[in-house]
Amino acid sequence: MMKPMSQKTRWLLAAAAYFGCVLYFLFQGGKTALMLLVILSLLLIYLLLGRWSGIARVNGSRVISGGTNLKQGALSAGTTMEVKLYIRIPGFYPVPYVIVRDQLQRENGKLLQFETSYVPNWKRAGNVSYQTPPLQRGEYRFQRTECVSYDVFGLFEHEGSFVAEQTFSIQPQIVALKAWVGFRQGVKGPYSQASASRSAKETTQINGVREYHYGDRLSRIHWNATAKTGQWKSKAFERESLPRTLVILDRRLSSYAGQSEERFELAVSIAASFMEHGLKDDTAMGLVSVGESMTILPPKSGMEQRSLSMKHLTSVDADSPVALYASLLRADSVIEPGSFAVVISGEGGSGIVQAMEWLSRKGIQPCLIHVGSGTDRISGNVAWQHLLRTRGLTVHTVRHLQELPTLLEGSGIA
Repeated sequence: MMKPMSQKTRWLLAAAAYFGCVLYFLFQGGKTALMLLVILSLLLIYLLLGRWSGIARVNGSRVISGGTNLKQGALSAGTTMEVKLYIRIPGFYPVPYVIVRDQLQRENGKLLQFETSYVPNWKRAGNVSYQTPPLQRGEYRFQRTECVSYDVFGLFEHEGSFVAEQTFSIQPQIVALKAWVGFRQGVKGPYSQASASRSAKETTQINGVREYHYGDRLSRIHWNATAKTGQWKSKAFERESLPRTLVILDRRLSSYAGQSEERFELAVSIAASFMEHGLKDDTAMGLVSVGESMTILPPKSGMEQRSLSMKHLTSVDADSPVALYASLLRADSVIEPGSFAVVISGEGGSGIVQAMEWLSRKGIQPCLIHVGSGTDRISGNVAWQHLLRTRGLTVHTVRHLQELPTLLEGSGIA
């Protein structure tokens, strides 16, 4: 494929053509030579004026469809958005068309580039729109928008750009878990008598705002929040002792061998689903996520806990250099006995058995959500699962997010 000529080469060719025309007029003369020189002179003036076409001072704004959802942070992985750009070029020079190149950067990820074009109206303004592909979980930021115009002959290009930065988050996919009561079963054992008797008692200390539940007393309604949002809100009070649940996420990429990225995304979605449902049910939920950096959220309830957990799960990467068991040892000091732990991992074999037994010895009732692949059944890699079950530990294999509610309901955990 031939490499296109540079701007400098094109200007040199135009200058050579004009110089040849001048020589033709000087040595040949006549009306034809004069007319040719005048026409070429006008064309060159037009091409030179293109540098002051105003494209260098272009300005614009961007509108993303679903703006309300963006503010509420309700976008989930797989969302496709429509982006509209409003562009205006100052000045009066005629611009036949404009090519627009927009850039969307995912944090710690690839750069998405979009290119489209439009014909400016008589006010030298216009708008373009494009649709993004299904977006992955993560933090996104729009970068500089470039605008390129050409003369009517398409010989020379003139560039300009503007910055209309916007940031938004794509949260992990979440599936609704119906009536999840796994934490109540998980705390059965030496700690159940102490926690169950106190779990329903509330203090007078306000711990945030929750959705209104039918039957709430008038004294419990949070009138300020109700007036601001236009929806009924109730006060949430701290409890003397809440059933504590830990969601433990395995962040080692090699644990999800075979379709690693897809299986890790499934693991993050499972963790987000448990956190979302538990916190909505006013359960004290905690998160243990150990990678290059260690993120520990002690079990708490309330909207602030939900916000912190979703923020972490939106940007978390599979960057742990060690296996799950070693990660748990790093977090040993903050994992308290008497909790119910939901372990989410794609690891199998002796490694996950060691991690589950360590949690059990520490006084924690663990439940393993194993992120499986299509080769699990073919390879017959189920001996370690049978070993865990014979020791009284719960193991479930999930291959698709939509399987999770049915799987938990069938097991009595949900």
